Amino acid sequence: MEKLIFEISRAGRSADAQHPQFAVDTAPVPAALRRKTKPKLPEVSELQAVRHFTRLSRLNFSIDTHFYPLGSCTMKYNPRACNTLAMLPEFLARHPLAPESHSQGFLACMYELQEILMDVTGMAGVSLTPMAGAQGEFAGVAMIRAYHQARNDLERTEILVPDAAHGTNPATAVQCGCTVREIPTNAEGDVDLEALKAAVGPKTAGIMLTNPSTLGVFERNIKKIAEIVHQAGGLLYYDGANLNAILGKVRPGDMGFDVIHMNLHKTFSTPHGGGGPGAGAVGVSQRLLPFMPIPVVAIDGQNCVRRGPAPAPASAPAGAAAEGAVSPSYRWLDERDLPQTIGRLSAFMGNAGVLLRAYVYARLLGREGMHRVGEYATLNANYLMAKLRDAGFDLAFPSRRASHEFIITLKRQKKEIELTATDVAKRLLDYGYHAPTVYFPLLVPECLLIEPTETEDKETLDNFVDALVKIWDEAKADIQKVKGAPYTMPVRRLDDVRAVRQLDVRYQAA
Repeated sequence: MEKLIFEISRAGRSADAQHPQFAVDTAPVPAALRRKTKPKLPEVSELQAVRHFTRLSRLNFSIDTHFYPLGSCTMKYNPRACNTLAMLPEFLARHPLAPESHSQGFLACMYELQEILMDVTGMAGVSLTPMAGAQGEFAGVAMIRAYHQARNDLERTEILVPDAAHGTNPATAVQCGCTVREIPTNAEGDVDLEALKAAVGPKTAGIMLTNPSTLGVFERNIKKIAEIVHQAGGLLYYDGANLNAILGKVRPGDMGFDVIHMNLHKTFSTPHGGGGPGAGAVGVSQRLLPFMPIPVVAIDGQNCVRRGPAPAPASAPAGAAAEGAVSPSYRWLDERDLPQTIGRLSAFMGNAGVLLRAYVYARLLGREGMHRVGEYATLNANYLMAKLRDAGFDLAFPSRRASHEFIITLKRQKKEIELTATDVAKRLLDYGYHAPTVYFPLLVPECLLIEPTETEDKETLDNFVDALVKIWDEAKADIQKVKGAPYTMPVRRLDDVRAVRQLDVRYQAA
C-alpha cells in the first residue's frame, strides 16, 4: 500500500472542481520572487486524494480510536464541545492585533480562565502566555532567577532536581543559566530528606518537583521539603504534568510551591503529542507576581466596579438594569504594568485556540467535575494496578498507593524469558493498544509507566490487562513471536537508534 500520495500521481490527472474561481493578480509580487516553474504537486483525482488521506488516518493511533495509557504525558479526552465553541466565528475571525475594545469577549474568557486556574492551584496570579509545558518550565525557573536577582542574591544559581524528575527539568534549569544538583529518592519513591538537607545552601535557587512524582506516588513529605528549601532561601517550582491526580483535592499553593506550570493541553482537554498544540500556563505566589511573563489579562479598575451585572435599584421596575451600569473592561497588562516581568515568551498572548478549549472544558466540569477528575484518575490507576498485580506483574513500588499513574517492571521477565519493555510495547500494537511510556523514569529497569486517565471505562481497562497477560503467555511459549512484533502495522519493528540518528523525512521525486 502506498504511503505517499506522489506514488499514485499520474500526469494529467486533476481535481479542479474545488479550485477557487478568481483571477490571481501577480502584479504586486516582484518579478524576481515569482516562480519560474510550477510547484511539484501530486496529480490525482478528488477521490484518490480523499481515499489516500482517509486510509492514512486509519493507520494512526489516536485518542479517537485507541486506548492511549501514556504515563506522565497523557493522550486524553478531547470533548467535541470544546472544539466547537473554540471555533466560533467570532473567535476565529479575531485578529491577534485587534484592539482591546474589539476583543472584550475573548479577553473575558481569558480573564476567567486565569481566575479558575488561580482557584484550583492556590496561586496568587496566572499568566497564560507560555505555549507548551517546557516553555512553562522555562518561565518558572526564569521567574525564580529574576526574583533572586531583584534581591541582589546573585549566588543563587543552583537548581535541585530529584532523580525521578522529568527530563526537561534539568534541561530547563541549564537553559536559564543555572547548574543542576540531583537529589536521590528512597526505596519507596519519596525524596531523600537527609540528602536534601545536605544539598541546600546559599547557592540554592530552588527545587523542581512533580507531585505526584513521575514514580506514580504522592510525595508524602512535601510540607517538610518546602520548609527545608524555604529556610535555605530557595523557592519551589511545581511541574504540573501530573495535575490530574490532585485536581479539586489539594492545591500546589497549599503545599508551599511558589510557581507552577500547568499543561492545559493535558488536564483541560486538547490531547497533545508530536510537538503540539500546547499551553503551559504558569501560576505564581505573591512574591513572584511582579515577574510574570506578559501579557496578562486584567480588569481596568477605572472603568468597572464589579464583575457581574449591576443590580437594579429598589425603585426600578422588576428586571430593569441599573442606570449607568458599566460592563467590565478587560485589558492586557504589559511592560508598563509589570516592569520586572521576565518578558514575552510567545507571539501575542499564547496559543489562543488551546486556551479557549481549556476554558470551555473548565466551565463544563465546574467545581464538582474537577473533583471527579482527581477521583477517577486515581481510581482507574489503582484499579488497573491491582489487576496487573493480581495477574502476576511486579510493581515498582508495591507498598505504595498509585496516584493517577503507576509503574510495573519487567526486570524479572527479562531475566527469565528475555521479555523486555520494548517487546511488550511493540506487541501491544497488534492488540490495538498504544504502549504505555517505556524506560521512563530511568530509575526503574524495564519499566512501563501506565496512566489510564480519568476518562476510560472499566471494560477498556480489563481488556488492556487481558492483552498484557496474553503477551506474557505468548512470550513464555515462544519469545521470538513477541520479539518479531508488530505484525499488523504498515511497517515492522524499526531500528530505533538508526531512526533517531539518521532521520530522513524528505521526499525526493524520482
